Amino acid sequence: MTLDIVLAASLAAIIPGALDTRLSPRPRPTWRRPRATAAVEVGTHLLHYSLWLALVQRPLFALAITLALYALLIQSNNAKVRSLREPFTFMDFEYFSDALRHPRLYLPFFGIGLAIAATAAAVLAIIAGFRWEASLFTTHSTAEGLGLIAMLALAGALTLWQGLSRLPACRLEPARDLRRLGFVSYLWAYGLMMRQPLEAPTTRWPAPLTDAAHAQDQRPNLVVVQSESFFDPRRWYPNIHPSVLRHFDELKREASLHGILDVPAWGANTVRTETGFLTGLTPAELGVHRFNPYRQLRHREVPNLAASLSARGYRTICIHPYPSRFYARHQVFPRMGFDEFIDIRDFDPMDREGQYIGDHAVASRVARRLETDTSRPLFLFVITMENHGPLHLEPAANASHHWYHARPGGKFNDLSVYLRHLRNADRMIGSLKRALGRTARPGMLCWYGDHVPILPDVYAQLGAPDGATDYVIWSTHRRPDDQPSIRPQRADQLGQTLLHHLLTRIDAVAATTSTPSTTRPAISTPQEGAS
Repeated sequence: MTLDIVLAASLAAIIPGALDTRLSPRPRPTWRRPRATAAVEVGTHLLHYSLWLALVQRPLFALAITLALYALLIQSNNAKVRSLREPFTFMDFEYFSDALRHPRLYLPFFGIGLAIAATAAAVLAIIAGFRWEASLFTTHSTAEGLGLIAMLALAGALTLWQGLSRLPACRLEPARDLRRLGFVSYLWAYGLMMRQPLEAPTTRWPAPLTDAAHAQDQRPNLVVVQSESFFDPRRWYPNIHPSVLRHFDELKREASLHGILDVPAWGANTVRTETGFLTGLTPAELGVHRFNPYRQLRHREVPNLAASLSARGYRTICIHPYPSRFYARHQVFPRMGFDEFIDIRDFDPMDREGQYIGDHAVASRVARRLETDTSRPLFLFVITMENHGPLHLEPAANASHHWYHARPGGKFNDLSVYLRHLRNADRMIGSLKRALGRTARPGMLCWYGDHVPILPDVYAQLGAPDGATDYVIWSTHRRPDDQPSIRPQRADQLGQTLLHHLLTRIDAVAATTSTPSTTRPAISTPQEGAS
């Protein structure tokens, strides 16, 4: 084996360890990690180098590609930590292809300037590599060159296999696992765990009963809004003017139940909160699949809120003003029992408010379905997009000073943009209340936020919020003496709590005409019966 290939392969195996010092969070030094991690890292980097050597046939060029791609991975990790307070996980590799299909959602957080610079550097490197370095097969025979590559790949594979067979288990706490195992071993550990199928409980949702409630047809329309990046920022930053959430405050005063919502996501990863609400599955029950549950749920059915309502005669519809293929929702939601998925194709470009379809347009679609689809009760699950980042791409409105008690100093543009969209979300609450009130059928509204917004510059000045969002359960038919109950919830409890409130309301109506034999047995609320 020639000296240049030996040297390049050695550097490919060693240099990435030095690059790990640029990671956030920073891993422990190699000598303080489990021994198996050294074999995993060396074997991985050798295999990676062998792949590129086989493709480009130039030892130094293959080394440059190997190191550049690893540096790109480190930069992706650090960008995610800054925005989402979570390291890059194995499940995030699929987001590289998503970034090509939906660049606005990803590239601004990575850094548009850096992305352009990296692309230009790659083009120059390709030109230089092919022009100034001789091919391996011009200095060696074909058989000899292929033999050298095969030897490197075999050495890498054996080393990797030895390390993986002794790799310690992870705790599913990404920051701690990365520090303890190092970046490469941590990624491998999560990847191997993903091969485990999801084992979901099957007894969480109550079975439907045929009773007088259906005959009376007092089943209310149910509108659930998972509002993008919604939370009440006034408890975090008191300088925000109360009028920003005027309708939300009114909704809470008239609500059956409201409070703080503990969500399993920060800044993004909406499907984590979405899965908890719809299925009731806790992060512990999801295991490693908690990071992107829809990878499993698109291939299997689990008991959930939509299926439970469908079995009770509801027409189940999802409205989401974004492509339904994102997060494979076009596969997941039919398996959950949704009858229809209304995505961005049902909206007009003029419906945009900022970068995405506005909440006003989404509220109009909800009102239209409530007015026209009256043959049976509706379950409308709405996933909004208006307040999705990157907020720093939008200028603050001229009226932004009206959203504060006193005009703030410093870098508050992103917060002002967020508050503009938050006010539109608040107006959507008012629109939905009016739409539900206009229908002959009773109505219920459940509103909650999926996660807090991405505002790194603002958080650097004010400190970050605790990550909790807010929820409300409201009904059109409320007794004057009803007082709202205030209770914290987890996202994986809220869907069950909502179903309990809905069934309680149906049973209250049915009790006036039902015999004791048709009365529904009591079901426990999540606080009473769920872990």
